[in-house]
Amino acid sequence: MSAVYDEITMLSLAQERAGAPLTLVDLAIPQPGPGQVRIKVEAIGLNPVDADLVASGNSEWSWPHVPILDAAGVVDAIGDDVTEWRAGDRVAAHGDLRATGAAAQFAIFGGEVLARIPDGVSFIEAAAAPCAGMTAYQAVHRRLDVRSGQSILITGATGGVGGFAVQLASQAGAHVIALASHGHEDVMRLGASEVIDYRAADATEQVLAANDGRGLDAIVDAVSSASATRHLAMLRYAGGIACIAGLPDLHAIASFGISPSVHEIALGAAYSHGEDRHRRDLSVMLTDLLGRVADGRLVVPIAQVIGLDGIDAALTGMRERHTRGKIVAVVKR
Repeated sequence: MSAVYDEITMLSLAQERAGAPLTLVDLAIPQPGPGQVRIKVEAIGLNPVDADLVASGNSEWSWPHVPILDAAGVVDAIGDDVTEWRAGDRVAAHGDLRATGAAAQFAIFGGEVLARIPDGVSFIEAAAAPCAGMTAYQAVHRRLDVRSGQSILITGATGGVGGFAVQLASQAGAHVIALASHGHEDVMRLGASEVIDYRAADATEQVLAANDGRGLDAIVDAVSSASATRHLAMLRYAGGIACIAGLPDLHAIASFGISPSVHEIALGAAYSHGEDRHRRDLSVMLTDLLGRVADGRLVVPIAQVIGLDGIDAALTGMRERHTRGKIVAVVKR
């Protein structure tokens, strides 16, 4: 193991039990085990899943627990059996929700899930990309395999996942129809051909009219199980729906009719139920995303930059649905 930091404790944000406030504490700097890499954290990306986990906890956590899944920083120490990384490499990653998180000056990740941050991409941009970006990537490319000439509906288009999905589907050549209650011009700039207010009484009719009255090839639903159920019938024969926030009730459509494919998107399952190849694909997806940021094809919507001491309030806002765009926390030394 090679290390470039000689202190023994680090400033961390932790909670004593599920639902308890997050407080700044000094904890021991973790040491990487075989296959692991320690990074000196520069920026932390916040996501709704972090807010939910801080509120509910996880049975595999020990206390005090350091939360937050997404981080960007510099490789600081390397465990045995790691050959692809060196101290000083700029990297980003999405972590295992069962493990100690990244809301600290140092964090541990498996070497196989890290992605290199290209020149020209900031730590803030890199930290904002993993969870939302890879969720959208997995939906659009890995599950739905969206292609040029297809039509796709994306709900929650002003959210983190929805915004990335609009861009990725548009870049794949699809006709993108988005649902959002506000920010329509912003969503159009991301690549949507039409943006429709989901609150409109005739929203379904507007979506189908935007696709020349035909069913859709694909749907990315980033809102809820009820939303996925409501939109399921818009699919054409053999169309697919990727569900970010809950599966649809298949009783809403007739059996042996449109024959849809239904996909559940769960990045965390790559750790809990996946194999090494699934975890390595986290690195592949994030590397592609960061490359698109570097060459200007992908916009990372940063709504707010805060410090570690602002994370607790930011996560509360997420649970109350008071945030738009990505919130990133910068780690001070």
